[in-house]
Amino acid sequence: MDSSLPSEKTGGIGLMFGWRRFAVALLCAGCMGSLVGMSFVIPTWMVLVRAAIIGLACMLAYGIFEQWPERLPGWLARWALQVGAVAIAVPLTVLAIYLSLTAAGEPRFWHDPGRLSGFFTLTFGGLLLGPWVAIAALFRKTELAARHQAMVFQLEKSELERKALDARLRLLQAQVEPHFLFNTLANVRELVLAGSPRAATVLENLITYLRAALPRLHDPLTTLGQELQLVRAYLELMHMRMPDRLQFDVQADAATLDLRCPPTTLLTLVENAVRHGIDPSEQGGRIDVRTQLRDGRCLVEVRDTGAGLRNASQGLGTGLETLRERLQLVFGGDTHLTLSAIEPHGASAKVDFPARREGA
Repeated sequence: MDSSLPSEKTGGIGLMFGWRRFAVALLCAGCMGSLVGMSFVIPTWMVLVRAAIIGLACMLAYGIFEQWPERLPGWLARWALQVGAVAIAVPLTVLAIYLSLTAAGEPRFWHDPGRLSGFFTLTFGGLLLGPWVAIAALFRKTELAARHQAMVFQLEKSELERKALDARLRLLQAQVEPHFLFNTLANVRELVLAGSPRAATVLENLITYLRAALPRLHDPLTTLGQELQLVRAYLELMHMRMPDRLQFDVQADAATLDLRCPPTTLLTLVENAVRHGIDPSEQGGRIDVRTQLRDGRCLVEVRDTGAGLRNASQGLGTGLETLRERLQLVFGGDTHLTLSAIEPHGASAKVDFPARREGA
C-alpha cells in the first residue's frame, strides 16, 4: 500500500502494482510473520510465505477500491471503502490459504485445534496490522496531495505574477513607443518646415534607424550594446538637425556591451538630454554617454551641458518616471535612477542596475 501520490499519467494496473506498494506490503507482512511465527510449529519461512500472500491480498484490495467504482454514493467515503476492503481481505485470504493447504481426504482445518489456532493467529495479526497500514497510507497520501496542491497553487501564483509584470512592462513600452517616435518625427518636421536641404537625408537616415529600432521596442529585454547602436544613430540624426549646437561622445566599457536592460533605457536618457537640455539652450551643448562595470553592477551616465534642470518643462519627468518603473519591473528594487544638476549649467542622469548578461 503505497503512500505516494499517483500522477496524472499513472493509473490502472501501474498504480495498483507500483514497486513501492510491493515493498511496503512485503515489509509489513515480514514483520507480522516474524512475530506470529514463534507460535507456529511449522517452519518460519512457511509462515512468512503465508503472511506475504496476506499482505499482497491487502495491497490488491486497497488498489482495486482506490479506483473502482469511479463514482460512490454520497454516504460512502472512498477511504472507508478501502480500509473495509483490506479488513475483509485478511480473513478471506487466510481462509483460502488454509482451504488450499488441506489435502483431499484430510479433515477440515477447523477440526484440527492446532491449525485452527494458526488460522486465528494469522487472521488476528492481519487485522491488527493491515487496516492500520491502509489508514497510514491514506493519511500520507492526503498529506502529499495537500503539499502537491500547495506547490501547484504557488506555481500558478508565480506564473500569474510574472504575467502581470510582463503585461505591465508591455504597457509601459507601448507608452514609450509613441513618445519616442513622435518626438523624432517632430524634429524632422522642423527641418522640412525650415526648408533645410538636409531634410531628405535626415528622413532617409530616420527610416533606416526606425527599421532597426522599432522591432526591438517589443522585446522584453535588450543589451547595452544594441542600446548604444541606437543611441549613436539617434545622436547622428540630432547632430544633422543642429550641427552647430550639438556635440556628443559615446564611451562604453566593453564588459557592459552584453549586459541586459529594458529597451530604450539609454535612448530615454539621451532623448531627455536633447529635449530638455540641448534644445532649450541657445548655445546648444554637449552630450556624453558613459557605461561601466563596477562590482557586479552596471553604471550608466548621460551628461549634458545644456539648459539645466531649472529650464525643464513639465515633460521632463514623464520619460524618466516611465523608465524608472520599467527598470523596477525588470530588476525589482535593486536599481536606481537619479537626476542631478551640473554647475554652471547642465544635467546628469545616472542609472545603476545589476549586471546580468545575455542568456544568463
